[in-house]
Amino acid sequence: MDVIVVGGGPVGLMTAALLDAAGIQVEVYERTSEPVRQSRGSTMHPRTLEVLAMLDFGGGRRVSDVLLAQGKQVPRTHYATLPDLLDYRELDTPFPFVLMISQWRTEQILADLLRARAVPVHYGTDVTEVVPAADEVRVCVGDTWHSAPYLVGADGAHSVVRKAAGIDFTGTAPDKVGFVADVRLAEPVEQAVHHWNQDAGFASLVPLTQTITRVFGVKAADVGLTAEEVRRRQTVPLTLEELRKSLTAICGRDYGVHSPSWMSKSSNTGRHAVTYRAGRVLLAGDAGHVHLPAGGQGLNVGLQDATNLAWKLAAEVHGWAPARLITGEAGYNAERLPVAEQLVANTQAQDVLMHAFSPGGAALRDLFSGFIAQGGEVARYLAGVLSGLAVTYRRPDGAHELVGTRAPDLALTSDTLLREVRPDRFLLVDFTPDASLAGLASARVEVRTAPPPTGPRRTAWKDVRAALIRPDGYIAHAASSADRLTEAIRAWTEPDHRTASGMTVR
Repeated sequence: MDVIVVGGGPVGLMTAALLDAAGIQVEVYERTSEPVRQSRGSTMHPRTLEVLAMLDFGGGRRVSDVLLAQGKQVPRTHYATLPDLLDYRELDTPFPFVLMISQWRTEQILADLLRARAVPVHYGTDVTEVVPAADEVRVCVGDTWHSAPYLVGADGAHSVVRKAAGIDFTGTAPDKVGFVADVRLAEPVEQAVHHWNQDAGFASLVPLTQTITRVFGVKAADVGLTAEEVRRRQTVPLTLEELRKSLTAICGRDYGVHSPSWMSKSSNTGRHAVTYRAGRVLLAGDAGHVHLPAGGQGLNVGLQDATNLAWKLAAEVHGWAPARLITGEAGYNAERLPVAEQLVANTQAQDVLMHAFSPGGAALRDLFSGFIAQGGEVARYLAGVLSGLAVTYRRPDGAHELVGTRAPDLALTSDTLLREVRPDRFLLVDFTPDASLAGLASARVEVRTAPPPTGPRRTAWKDVRAALIRPDGYIAHAASSADRLTEAIRAWTEPDHRTASGMTVR
């Protein structure tokens, strides 16, 4: 093995699938005996669908194609359950909507992909010990030890891997407890319904399928608790009768809830790892960040963590990663830790908007909802944050304004950009009229020609003749000529003798 992944949820499976696609020997260890069959993270935003479009499922399909066939497309979504909704329909993406799809379906699709590619996923294998060393990481499963040069911890909020690596998990303790359930309704709702009651609390009902509805909320009486009170209440299972009473108090009726398939309690703990990497140990998903479950962001950010991590780790294993990709300014930790910080901050802001049950809280909700209704800069910003399309990475001084931004799904001569990106190589998009960049193709750079972008993209791309696209779909270099293009490619694809951390690159 080159890499062990601990955790067989969607983030761990996605990491393994991308590593495998990049030619890495990887195995997954998952403590549960079989995949979960609960909805859990059921909201998939546009950027997540874009990165899943980069992953080949076989038979001419991408993972995103398979998900779209099973999910429900919703063009508008809430921010902090405000009455005015964010509209995704004008976003520059092939997926201008939220896809409602149960987490177990996403997990099943990724597991099917790994099974088809003969990537081992070991269920019922609880990793109890992790021992990092200078040249490998060892894990204990039962009475057996396994080792690999690298370890990815995708094992959730209580990550054994994070604790063993000595990585602090900093943030705020919870002060409220909420309810969440997937149920059937005797009085079904056709679209999402959000109730906010200053005296009783808030409750939302969001259709997942034609028969299953996600119900979630917080009672006003369950706000302002101590962390110990939250933990104690979370240990008491949610009952259907309790759910009915909560809905009746908040909404004035219980919608005839019945036949729950999943019931749980949530909190607003907001924490993130202080680093995403400690030597040969890396974290992804909930192992790196936990927060109020607002806007369905946890699963999405986790899958995008995996997309950023996998190609860089593959490059490191294969021996061509420069230091900037390992411990430098474009390394996994350098790029994704700020995303986690922003994730925790924006869910904390939603926490206040959702749970300040007072006249001031009502006024604040009206104010923000009005900003969204105007459809201006605030609405565009919030839509960019939730959708994941607005995430950017560091742009060096003097670089083109597109560098560090996500590449849109440009029309290429052969296909579209998202379907040409691969986790084991860069994509050089050649906009020159005579296709003069073909000679720059190599084992790590694939060259594709493209017509000049049109429509709304025309302004930002008007002077671009060459764009180097990273394996995760972000722009590494953009220029109006081929000058210094060879130098830029080398800076991203040729190794240094030693990394900044002192580890020899294999």
